Amino acid sequence: MRITLVGSRHFGVTTLNMLRERGVEVVRVVVADAEDRLVAAAQAAGIEVTVQANPKLVVAAEIAPQTDLIVTAHSHARVARQALAAARLGGIGYHPSLLPRHRGIAAVEWTIREGDPIAGGTIYHLADRMDAGAIAAQDWCFVKPGETARELWERALAPLGQRLLAEVIDYAKAHGSLPAKPQDEQFATKAPSLVPH
Repeated sequence: MRITLVGSRHFGVTTLNMLRERGVEVVRVVVADAEDRLVAAAQAAGIEVTVQANPKLVVAAEIAPQTDLIVTAHSHARVARQALAAARLGGIGYHPSLLPRHRGIAAVEWTIREGDPIAGGTIYHLADRMDAGAIAAQDWCFVKPGETARELWERALAPLGQRLLAEVIDYAKAHGSLPAKPQDEQFATKAPSLVPH
């Protein structure tokens, strides 16, 4: 299976490492920032790196030829419809909430702010609307009393994301397709940035 990985930061690096450990061929890494730590990790592994022309959008030309699947890992860019069409199985991403709850850039922060006793993570199909594609895999975890968003991410949600991504990619390798269950829109909530821009 040939994967184009779109990502950044620590979660992007751990996803790259997890994919390589599973024997998946990461053919290109796409980043919004040429200085991101994922660039160094990809280059050290001999993987081609492409820097997005627009940090908010991944276009078809930035996807490696003969890509089977696009995987996003800590990317805040929308993957254009034409880019998804360039990959045989489209694309998947990890969102650190039980989608459709807390759609948006600050899902973990909103989980804490809303006092949710349970959090979770979702592997979802990339689609035109952010965080709104069909669900490929989902699991939950408890939120500790007094836990910060960063603590919750590091303790539970980042490892959960790695495990779910691995499960979905193993499924795709075995079946040549991805599981898909529509999101239930009646439970959708927004998680916009809490930091003024």
